[in-house]
Amino acid sequence: MSLCEHDCTVETTQNDLQQAADTQLCPAMEHRNDCGDNVEKPPPYFPQLEDEYPPKPEDSMESPGPWATGRVTRSLKSGITGLRPVADRYSITRYGPSEWRAHNLSIFQHSNEKICDAQITATNAKQCVSQMYAEADKSQLETTEHLKTRAKVVYRWKAELEYAITIIVEEIRLLEAEHRRVERSLSILTIPTSIASEFLQLRSSRLESDLVRDDVEEQLTKVYFRLIYQYNIVNYLFTSQFELQFQEIALCSKVRDLLNKTHQQIEIQMVELKTVKARMESDWSDKIHTYNIDSVCVNLSNDSPLLLWKAGATRFPADQSTPTSYENFTQETLAAAETARQKSINLRSTLNRIYVNSIKDLRNQATHVDIALAENVKLTQDCLRQLETELLRCLDELASTEKLIQELRVSTKGLNNAMKLAQTRLDNRMNRCNVESCRDTPQFALIEEVKSLEERTSTILAELKHAEESQAELVKARGNLEHEIMVKRKTLYIDKDRGQLLRSFFPSATTLSGF
Repeated sequence: MSLCEHDCTVETTQNDLQQAADTQLCPAMEHRNDCGDNVEKPPPYFPQLEDEYPPKPEDSMESPGPWATGRVTRSLKSGITGLRPVADRYSITRYGPSEWRAHNLSIFQHSNEKICDAQITATNAKQCVSQMYAEADKSQLETTEHLKTRAKVVYRWKAELEYAITIIVEEIRLLEAEHRRVERSLSILTIPTSIASEFLQLRSSRLESDLVRDDVEEQLTKVYFRLIYQYNIVNYLFTSQFELQFQEIALCSKVRDLLNKTHQQIEIQMVELKTVKARMESDWSDKIHTYNIDSVCVNLSNDSPLLLWKAGATRFPADQSTPTSYENFTQETLAAAETARQKSINLRSTLNRIYVNSIKDLRNQATHVDIALAENVKLTQDCLRQLETELLRCLDELASTEKLIQELRVSTKGLNNAMKLAQTRLDNRMNRCNVESCRDTPQFALIEEVKSLEERTSTILAELKHAEESQAELVKARGNLEHEIMVKRKTLYIDKDRGQLLRSFFPSATTLSGF
């Protein structure tokens, strides 16, 4: 039953009770009219007309005898009465008939008053219930309207978030395509990068005396100055502080570094886009959940089977937002998504300019490097032969040094036995008792012997250390020579064996662009 139906029933019951209260009067009042005239003789247990006059003398009670132990009392209406604590053959009363009838009337009047008060209280309570139910219905309707309005607001923001998520998903798809394109370019750039690394990176690992700026390096760096100029004018990607560094690095490696940097920027931008997307999806999910809750709240009624007592439901959580902060939060989320999308669009545009200014120049420069290979191979072969000869001399000297170290180690073992003998004698003499423990001449001689043996041992160990250091230097020199031989052989391998073959498979500009 709704509150309105309950109000109708309460109102009908209230009218019936009011009529019943008006008709049910005290029995004493039924025998009197408005002027106080007798309409009908009252019952004998109610006050009579003769009760209003004084009693006659003959009706008075005789004087009590000596047997009466009670107290004699007298009243205007009842005459002489008495009270006897213990009843014997006689009984002495206290009240008269008129007082008894008056007492009965007061009892009925008091009961009637309390009944009327109870009926008035019931009527007022029912009126209060009816009013409270009406006000509750009004408040409930207003709350329902507020919930509907709020649900519409949540639905509007949910729709905007869905549209923004769709745009971000499309931008992520385009950026992932560019990401795959850069990865393909980096994969294709492995061929020219391997050539550049063989000519420049391997040479940069040699000793300083072998770092020669040859014609091949000139061809790799000379045209790259023009590329730096183009990047500074068109893309504004580099500043003057990097130009000195670029003069020493091959074109292929720098293009790869540029694409790697762009690849990292794309990954960072993808993380930002996915972060914004996750933020919007989280907000969108919260709004769907809120919209479903508000929809359920709107559809609830007083007869719903899901109504329960919820203790503490009227509290205000500390982390609740306000309508203003709610609007600002969603607007900031949408603004962050739009900013990330614009940055992604600009990044894709920059990537296209990078391909136009770098890949084509890389392909054009590849034909200028092959001219200087032949002379470089001849010089490298001559240097390699000299390094191999020097390595043989170093190995012979290293073998001699190792033999000297072995002899010095054997010499130290002979002095060790003498040192043990002197120390054993000193230790045994420490066991002399009392006055026999004397600092005699043998004691001082043994101590001097230990000191001299230590000095001789230290001298031999110093020579051994010098020999080991010399051995270490020879080992280091041998490593350097072997390293130089490896560098030269690798340079010959690059220039003579791999160079011409790899350059015949140099990719085209379209392939380098990732298509």
